[in-house]
Amino acid sequence: MNYIHRTLEAVLLKAVKQFPSLVLTGPRQTGKSTLLKQLFPEYNYITLDDINVRSIAKQDPALFVSTLKLPVIIDEIQYLPELLNYIKIHIDNDRVNGRFLLTGSQMFNVMQGMSETLAGRVALFELLPLSFQELGTVPTAPMGCYEQILKGFYPTPNTQDIDLQLFYGGYLATYVERDVRQIKNIQDIASFQRFLSLLASRVGNLLNIQSLANDCGLSVPTIKSWLSILESSRIIYLLKPYYQNMGKRLVKTPKVYFTDTGLLTYLLRYKTADTLLAGPMAGAVFENMVIIEALKENLYNRLGYELYFYRDSNQVEADLVIDTGHLFELYEIKATQTIQPAFAKNLKLIDINPCIKKVLTLNEQTLPLKQDIIAEPWWNMVYKEKC
Repeated sequence: MNYIHRTLEAVLLKAVKQFPSLVLTGPRQTGKSTLLKQLFPEYNYITLDDINVRSIAKQDPALFVSTLKLPVIIDEIQYLPELLNYIKIHIDNDRVNGRFLLTGSQMFNVMQGMSETLAGRVALFELLPLSFQELGTVPTAPMGCYEQILKGFYPTPNTQDIDLQLFYGGYLATYVERDVRQIKNIQDIASFQRFLSLLASRVGNLLNIQSLANDCGLSVPTIKSWLSILESSRIIYLLKPYYQNMGKRLVKTPKVYFTDTGLLTYLLRYKTADTLLAGPMAGAVFENMVIIEALKENLYNRLGYELYFYRDSNQVEADLVIDTGHLFELYEIKATQTIQPAFAKNLKLIDINPCIKKVLTLNEQTLPLKQDIIAEPWWNMVYKEKC
């Protein structure tokens, strides 16, 4: 399998020289262990995905850590978070930078363990699926864009000739079996998978938990619990509304997006790019892709920006608001090649300053609209020029 270089490589190499431990979180199959093994081939590698290794470590965690051959990469640390206490003891007794590299597929569980045990001793990073920048190309034609959306951004479909239905079907089965059942012992797997599909059909919309519970035939507490599972394992991303100092007339419910469009379109049962492009979900799926690209850009380049959407009680909205710390970037996202002045209608009514306002489209041209609002190719949001 061909290795695709990741944007995080430089900062990871720097971090191991400054911290005793490093933790890389993110969904399954994003290439966490591959990335670490590529950067640090001399490190010993242990995976707690191996039930035999996990059993030995669980039986005597103190002995397990004390006998590790350092430096070491420990994969899937969420299976045995109690190891963190003994790693902390080892670090405090012999503080040498870069000796413990850990990965975890459940962000919240791992992060909580880090904050409680390795504070001041660990550098934390998150790896989502590949970005367009890492892929090295941006498809400018609509069909090419939707072909990539359908393929998704996990490394395997982008480096191997693999049937997408088999890959994402297997991914979903593995995710449910390993992650969902570890976080919460869900017995009704069929209902959970139906919940996933119904959630996919609501992508880009406000998260209405009561409506979702009604459609799934489940209780609100159950839906909230299952949403927490999806968010903690980074299958979904909840985009928060912008309402700081804006009064009570603004919507305060998040929007839901999937961190990989391949999994999203699999759940929506699209098998070809042309049916996706012509289907009713084309706009929402395109918006999902753009939002997650902005998230990757922020995470991978350690920008520290805050991402939001804007909507008030009059339905005035912006699909994406990026707070860079010194100005706001407001974006309306349109899956179309035909640019219309009406696209600027919502943006011109939003009073957030200082800001720039843009409409992102599938058109390759940059055109002026109204009141300093421009329409430009969607990839300009994160790339100054085409890859």
